[in-house]
Amino acid sequence: MKTLQFLVIGKNQEILETLKRIIENNEGWKAEIQNDETASYDYIRENQVDIVLLSSGLEEQFEKDIKIFCENLDKETKVIDHYGGGSGLLKNEVYSLFPNLQR
Repeated sequence: MKTLQFLVIGKNQEILETLKRIIENNEGWKAEIQNDETASYDYIRENQVDIVLLSSGLEEQFEKDIKIFCENLDKETKVIDHYGGGSGLLKNEVYSLFPNLQR
C-alpha cells in the first residue's frame, strides 16, 4: 500500500490536531500540521508531500498562492480544500485524487 504524506495547513490548532488524528487513523497515511503559511512553502519544498490539505482560517490569497506553488513544483503534490464534513468526506476527497488506493 502506498504511504501518503499530508501537510495540513490551517489556523485553528484544535481542528488541525483532529485532522491529523483522522488522517493517521488510515493505514499508511501520515500527517504534519502547520499554522504558519510562510513555513508551509519551505516544508513542501524540503519534504515529500503528497497532499496539502487546506483547513479553516486561511486567507483566500494564500490558498490561491499555495495551489499555484504546488502546481509548479517538480513533484506530484495535490491540494485539497477541506473545511469539514467528517472522515468520510475526507476519504472521498483523497480517493478522488488517488483512485488506485480504493479497495
